[in-house]
Amino acid sequence: MRRHRVGLAVLGCAHSHARAYCESWIRNPALGVIPRVVWDREGERARSFAQPWGLATVGSAAEALRFPEVEAVLIASETVFHAELVEEAAAAGKPILLQKPLALTMEQADRIVTAVRRGGVPFTLVWQMRADPQNLRMKALLEEGTLGRVYLVRRRHCLNAHRWPGFETSWHLRPELNRDLFADDAAHPIDFIYWMLGQPASIYAELSTIRSPAIRNDNGIVLFRYDDGRLAEVSCTFVAPAGELTTEFVCERGVIVQQYGDLVSAATPRMKGSVSLRWIREGDPHWTVEVRRGVRHHGERIAGLAKPLAEFLHGQRPALASAEEGSAVLRMTLACYESAETGRRVLLTETNPQNGA
Repeated sequence: MRRHRVGLAVLGCAHSHARAYCESWIRNPALGVIPRVVWDREGERARSFAQPWGLATVGSAAEALRFPEVEAVLIASETVFHAELVEEAAAAGKPILLQKPLALTMEQADRIVTAVRRGGVPFTLVWQMRADPQNLRMKALLEEGTLGRVYLVRRRHCLNAHRWPGFETSWHLRPELNRDLFADDAAHPIDFIYWMLGQPASIYAELSTIRSPAIRNDNGIVLFRYDDGRLAEVSCTFVAPAGELTTEFVCERGVIVQQYGDLVSAATPRMKGSVSLRWIREGDPHWTVEVRRGVRHHGERIAGLAKPLAEFLHGQRPALASAEEGSAVLRMTLACYESAETGRRVLLTETNPQNGA
């Protein structure tokens, strides 16, 4: 049966990942999503985004929402504008794809949750780590119970942002638009921990600016503790020249090890015989190899979101992450800043949604 093609408006195209999704939809008509119109606060940026595919551009988000045959929206603006654009799209009754992270403050997060509930519209955050096949397999292994209880999780997350031309002056690093790179990109592994284990009881974090004062908090380590004693660690560095080991689960009856699971490691030369995802149970004579090679470039992961996002718009799969889940992850991320600034462990029940922590 031929799939209906969902017309899409792009509201804000500041986030470069939006280009990868749109290119995949346009190149693969069978996915059934067709971008039609682009709006951005910077008109030249909108025109540059639209030009390769001959998309229309308009002068306001309201015009984009009224554009002919627009049935859904992708919001990829600077993070500070997410709440107002979600409110407009939800009021117009449009299904929403929202580029991560959800917002800058808990007040903005509450506005997004309220707008989605009030509008009754389908909504998903766009998290590539929730669509990555290796991450899905690790989650399935845990849920199958083969390895028993989870005791400890370590997730390393790397970028080499210091090598990106012009990045030091980009909107990603402007506090009023996006806080800083830790809030923007550490949100990925923080969501990974939330997705795998749920919300922790407490958080302790150390954040540091080492390589350049223009890229604040370019390194950070976060420890999550759960009521039952489970521990999880997120280790982020945004100035890494190479990488390999990405994820490790230590469980009651076995271990899962993932390599080459983030941007830097995916592009790192691989040793002969290296394995991307493997696991072993206590007493097994050898490792079970799940994925030998994995992706060769992080762009594959980004573009790979086009299919699950299309399936979501067609009602064929649930959201990657709800607005409520995005709010919980934002609270965890902001608690990292509170911990780093105060030098103490932060209990999630103590965080104050009114002060941004």
